[in-house]
Amino acid sequence: MFPEEFDYHRATSVEEALELLATHADEDGDPEGGDADVAVLAGGQGLLPAMKARESTPDVVVDVSDLDSLRGVEAPERGGDDDADGSLAVGALATHATLADSPAAGERATVLAATAGEVADRQIRNRGTVGGNLVEAHPAADLPAATVAADATLALAGPDGERAIPAEEFFEGDGETAIENGELLTEIRVPSARAAGGAYAKKPHPASGFALVGVAASVAVRDWTVTDARVVASGATDAPARLRGVEDALVGGGADRETIADATERAGEDVDPKEARADATASGEFRVHLLSSYAERAVTSAVERATGRAASAEPRED
Repeated sequence: MFPEEFDYHRATSVEEALELLATHADEDGDPEGGDADVAVLAGGQGLLPAMKARESTPDVVVDVSDLDSLRGVEAPERGGDDDADGSLAVGALATHATLADSPAAGERATVLAATAGEVADRQIRNRGTVGGNLVEAHPAADLPAATVAADATLALAGPDGERAIPAEEFFEGDGETAIENGELLTEIRVPSARAAGGAYAKKPHPASGFALVGVAASVAVRDWTVTDARVVASGATDAPARLRGVEDALVGGGADRETIADATERAGEDVDPKEARADATASGEFRVHLLSSYAERAVTSAVERATGRAASAEPRED
């Protein structure tokens, strides 16, 4: 099927993109502007199929795919007094493949790099963008949970300048985010405090590859004791859900398999089976049932990356 007719504009800078968005903003976002339904085209892996199926019928498409300034995965130099030392900045137009293969991301935001490598298939990873995936906010997408696990902040440019919002506050529901009309996601920032071991484990949908259930984990370990943990579920709810029962059970405990297994048994405590996502493929109860298993896999891998060793069966003495 072909998409409905639409006006197309290719932006050559962030400033021009914002001008185009402002010019064509819908009446709810800008009562003095136009009344067009505007879509932003980045990698096109979500928008174009939706337009061809006429699930999305924008009047105007603003193409930002040429904005090379938003493609980088950058890490400030270590060793200075900068508060950003050890942090990571990911441009919104960086592809999943770029993020997954980035040495800087592998060192400073392991959970993001690991998750990006699990997105869909190689073709989509090579074309799809990190920012497009996050703004689409699909409940079963992988990266939203990873940005929350990484304690990331999302930078938005808009008509009133730039603002930053924590990832945990950005995702509001199925396809819903805190981004406002006329705003553009420009960067994902991960603080140095999240430079810990990270991992992602999911049970993929057999057809789409989306997560029936996925769990992103970022874990810091010192002297074989877990000092910090963020464990976040995707697929089970309309927005990424922190598994705080698991986090609380992990912090202060040992980095061994038995302790991890005991902690991740609590994965279902923060998701009500009656409120969990359900469809023809899996019930809400089944999705919640899967959480413990995938939380255990993600946390175990995160601990191993944090320590550089396989998680032991018993608490270590060294």
